[in-house]
Amino acid sequence: MSGSLQARSSNAALIRTAHQVAPAGVEVVDAISVGDVAPYNPDLDRQGSTPGAVLQWRAQVADAAGVLIASPEYAHSLPGALKNALDWLVGSGELYGKPVAVLCASPRPNGGLLGREALEQTLRAQGATVVASGTVGVAAADKGAEELRDPAAVDAVVVAIAALGAP
Repeated sequence: MSGSLQARSSNAALIRTAHQVAPAGVEVVDAISVGDVAPYNPDLDRQGSTPGAVLQWRAQVADAAGVLIASPEYAHSLPGALKNALDWLVGSGELYGKPVAVLCASPRPNGGLLGREALEQTLRAQGATVVASGTVGVAAADKGAEELRDPAAVDAVVVAIAALGAP
């Protein structure tokens, strides 16, 4: 899943790249957009009126063998929409014991470090197992691209998928 709401973000391109480089036998499923997940309100679960997008999100995570999250850093943390989507999983437990790889596309070598650290802290608090984490350099030519073409960026996605336990 992409932690960015921008359709042409480099982090969304990382996820689209995962579709292209996933090995045979690995199905890459696009998660619901974090922007489609309603603001977190535990009362909705208690009232039996959990929003449909939340139910879909929970089912996608529950069904996944592993989760790849590509997310930018905002204000030295993870984006609010991504945090909101993850908050919906706290009580329901879909991330417990689940392998998760965290990537951040950035033109700077250490870009996204604080955002990745905040995201990993949130994931670990939910019992997820962070199996890979790193910043993926985005070449100027790939900025706004549908998929990333830079060999180092593509290799980073391949490594992340492999860390999730892909054959």
